[in-house]
Amino acid sequence: MNARTIDIGGRVLPLNVRTNARARRMTLKIEPGGHAVSLTVPPGLARHQVEGFLRRHHDWLIDRIGRFEGRETAIGDGASLPVFGVAHTIRHSGNLRGLTEARVENGAPILLVSGPAASIGRRASDYLKKEAKREITERVRYHAEASGKRFSAISFKDTKSRWGSCSSAGNLNFSWRIAMAPLFVVDYLAAHEVAHLSEMNHGPRFWALCEKLCPRTPEARRWLKAEGSFLHAIRFDAPTV
Repeated sequence: MNARTIDIGGRVLPLNVRTNARARRMTLKIEPGGHAVSLTVPPGLARHQVEGFLRRHHDWLIDRIGRFEGRETAIGDGASLPVFGVAHTIRHSGNLRGLTEARVENGAPILLVSGPAASIGRRASDYLKKEAKREITERVRYHAEASGKRFSAISFKDTKSRWGSCSSAGNLNFSWRIAMAPLFVVDYLAAHEVAHLSEMNHGPRFWALCEKLCPRTPEARRWLKAEGSFLHAIRFDAPTV
């Protein structure tokens, strides 16, 4: 992969150019979170062809990147963080010790975070990881029992290419960022990977089983397509000064 940068309306982003022997045409996409651009090209193309393609799609890139304006959040005191689809205002307690806790004060959801101010992002992401594990594990167990299947293990990572996966050995992997999505989307993701325990493909039988386990599958898929990438725009490693 050849790493470059690209100027999109004054915003400079990494441009990852990858040659694919099976590609028949150039394809351009915005990476989840809007932090980079990827370009896949067939082998043997001249540089001027690639540059021309990028120029022709410059307005498209500006439009797509523009959708992330206002959606990029650096997690710190006073920032808004969705927890299972509900916006919580982060409040730094000022205490050096204490648990991260979601609560409602004066009718407004808040996420109370203790510890040094510089650790707010890490503590908030740790909270989401814990909540993702709790909710996903419960729903995986429920759907596995309903479908008469067994799973081997559940793990969580900060994946960008997919929200979940299922191995032939029955190991299920999920992105912990799903804890920011509404609960019906979380339930769909659990059902989706459990359905792969029966059908290791995305054929008609797979989708029929998925919808049987989670009737809101179509709605959840639409939500992920429209909103999923924005969950990757939330930065937990940014300075909180």
